[in-house]
Amino acid sequence: MRLTISSTTLASRLSALSKVFNSKNSMPILNCYLFEVNGDTLTITASDSENVMTTQLHLDEADSEGTFAVNNRTILDAVKELPEQPLTLDVDMSTYAVKVIYLNGMYNFTAQSGEEFPHLQPLNEGASSIVIDSKTLLADISRSIFATANEELRPVMNGIYFDLTPESLSIVASDGHKLVRTRNNSIKADNPTSFIMPKKPASLLKGILQKSDEDVLIRFDERNASISFPGGTLTCRLIEGRYPNYNSVIPADNPNQLSVDRMVLAGVIRRVLPFASDSSQQVRLHIEPGKVVISSEDIDFYTSAKEEIVCDYNGNPMDIGFKGTSLMEILNNLDCEEVLLQLADPSRPCLILPTQQPENEDILMLIMPMLLND
Repeated sequence: MRLTISSTTLASRLSALSKVFNSKNSMPILNCYLFEVNGDTLTITASDSENVMTTQLHLDEADSEGTFAVNNRTILDAVKELPEQPLTLDVDMSTYAVKVIYLNGMYNFTAQSGEEFPHLQPLNEGASSIVIDSKTLLADISRSIFATANEELRPVMNGIYFDLTPESLSIVASDGHKLVRTRNNSIKADNPTSFIMPKKPASLLKGILQKSDEDVLIRFDERNASISFPGGTLTCRLIEGRYPNYNSVIPADNPNQLSVDRMVLAGVIRRVLPFASDSSQQVRLHIEPGKVVISSEDIDFYTSAKEEIVCDYNGNPMDIGFKGTSLMEILNNLDCEEVLLQLADPSRPCLILPTQQPENEDILMLIMPMLLND
């Protein structure tokens, strides 16, 4: 079998799929890409047994059809350094000897049969579906994934929760100390349904989705989800279990409202955080009308830092403490000029929202306060 394809197109697709591979696999075939030639289309698949990603490429030329598997490092290392040019793959389907022929050179290596390559079970006929544009899904995953947990005892917290109701689609992530909820009011369903996407497939989507208006189709049942996006498909095993009632931890009555420049606040926290205790990483905010004083200290090493910035604050003077790294993560994962901090009192969660919400979306982030040592 002989096929011809663009070198840079092949290299970019192999690179995107390479993030599926694990460093250690129970089956040697899982170290390979599966190549399937059908007419003038090449389908390349990578799998770790729980996540299967495929991409399709147009072939400039193909003289027959067939399937074979190639070690991921061998083929990726072979093509990623080549400049744009036509590549010809000459595969002997009886011995699986492969020649990669390019301008002024050639690689030789051996492939293997693709018959043992695993595939996830197909979705049930009654699978639910969500249609969302690529740039919106990319933004939702990108701003949520940092808030997922790494817990063995509560695996449901280790993924991103998609909660589809008759009112909206909510995309939620939380580790118990911080929470992100994006509510999309333009996506809804007659019958409520939900699923929890693990962190790895969410990261894969973050790396491959485009900032475009093209639709992404998410189909899911009780065990698996299939995400079809422009240029490919990702099928993944879902996290089983019941996600906690995230709405119950979001305080409704927050009379103290603080509006401040997001980058200015993030810059101050970045400067004072090195002087905080390594164990707690606590920063203190003293808030009063017109200003916020951000400070930190480490009493064991006699270090401290303090800086003051202007703000717009309607509420009672307040001192509240946060884990500085968590507050930085929240600020870094919002895309806006100003943020609104909604507070009830120093012992209750603080809500952080962009002052201007995207169209059809409601973005909310929550951080739990820390007990201040006076």
